[in-house]
Amino acid sequence: MTITTGKTCRRIAIFAVCISISGWIVAQTDTSKNTTKPGAQPVASGPNTGGTAVRAHDDTYVIGADDVLAINVWKEPEVSRTVPVRSDGKISVPLAGEVQASGETPRQLEKELASKLQSFISEPEVTVIVTEVKSQKFNILGQVSRPGSYPLTNASTVLDAIAIAGGFRDFAKQKSIYILRQNPNGGESRLPFNYKDVIKGKNSAQNIKLQPRDTIVVP
Repeated sequence: MTITTGKTCRRIAIFAVCISISGWIVAQTDTSKNTTKPGAQPVASGPNTGGTAVRAHDDTYVIGADDVLAINVWKEPEVSRTVPVRSDGKISVPLAGEVQASGETPRQLEKELASKLQSFISEPEVTVIVTEVKSQKFNILGQVSRPGSYPLTNASTVLDAIAIAGGFRDFAKQKSIYILRQNPNGGESRLPFNYKDVIKGKNSAQNIKLQPRDTIVVP
């Protein structure tokens, strides 16, 4: 009886080990079917994912000189790069050569670059993002503490510009300020600004939102 019982125990132990190994193999097979980490979101395939979302660009923005552009060509790291827009409005991109960027929106420039790269790359996927906005500036001249050129934000007004420039000097003609604005068809408009009236709540419409290349003159 002792020998028989020993053999039976050994058979039971071997059987248990086999079941354990089979269970482990099944578990590994199930795991291999789903490689996504628990709780992780699947990463979309395609250009520029890299596990992070690509910031959508605003197609209403017009690129200008001195802006800095991040140009990404999917699976082409030797072509992808960050480039400044030169004073002549052009950028240099490998294979594409000299490309006009100033006056284009990011999406328009993407299409232009993709067209030029088609001769070298099969179905190029191009993304253009403005990483630094340096073309949007206004000028303020005359009797202010710090005349010069300043970056233009979306909400800058004439009053904002005067404050940025450090306010008036002693003999500034605060009632005779004017703004010079470039017309789309050429030429220049002169827009009056009476500081004394505006700060009293009169003629508040004169406190206009500034546009790129506006020049404020404080006599």
